[in-house]
Amino acid sequence: MRTSTTARAGQYAALLAYLVFLAFPFLWLISTAFKPARELGSLHPTWIPRDPTLDNFRQAFDEQLLLQAALNSLAAALGAAVIAVLVATPMAYVMARRRGRLGRAVTGWVVVSQAFPFVLLIIPLFLVLKNLGLINSVPGLVMVYVVWSLPFALWMLTGYVRAVPAELEEAAAVDGAGRLRTLVSVTAPLLAPGIVATALFAFITAWNEFFFALILLKTPERQTLPVILTHFIGAEGVADLGPLAAAAFLATLPSLVIFALIQRRITGGMLAGAVKS
Repeated sequence: MRTSTTARAGQYAALLAYLVFLAFPFLWLISTAFKPARELGSLHPTWIPRDPTLDNFRQAFDEQLLLQAALNSLAAALGAAVIAVLVATPMAYVMARRRGRLGRAVTGWVVVSQAFPFVLLIIPLFLVLKNLGLINSVPGLVMVYVVWSLPFALWMLTGYVRAVPAELEEAAAVDGAGRLRTLVSVTAPLLAPGIVATALFAFITAWNEFFFALILLKTPERQTLPVILTHFIGAEGVADLGPLAAAAFLATLPSLVIFALIQRRITGGMLAGAVKS
């Protein structure tokens, strides 16, 4: 009993230390965003600002096109999430239900594609987008994000499809439903938690992505939030710390809000009540 209590206490202590490790950068970012310039240069920084101010937020919006960048990021992230889910869902269904050579080949492609650094893709992707006239455009960036997130989305949804009992689809086939009708009316509703989780992954990945956006978007009016944040760093590498922290804090809010709103659906039972014993 004593050993079990000690082990549990150790687990809770490790979990608490991990939570503190994760929360420290974000809490310090919030504190910095509300500090006036004189506190930012203090030799004795404090967690709680002595004289909280919104000047950093006003300065951030005055200096950079934050609102336009946020709209660009939102359009790119939503477009990538929707298209990735629409493409990956039927593909995952086929991979999960038909485990032949083609399914194994596609699974191998998914695994291998994750092993290569994406910097190797930038030149061929750049040439393709140039030929299509999509350089320096949000639709072109959406195409890149779909290519980037599709393998992992396909892998995630395949696992969810395999968790759906095949007996449900067999019953739908007996009632005269075809493959497409079965996927839309029977399998897809049971995949809702998996689809939401996959869409969330694609959205957050695209929202936070920096490298492709930096290469493909040239004008400030088309750039996304991660790229705009770099404009708060001067030519000599000196950061405008207050506005940078304020802008970075605003950039993290959408991901946190979206995850807080749908996390219950992600963790909910996918097949609760679907099959009666």
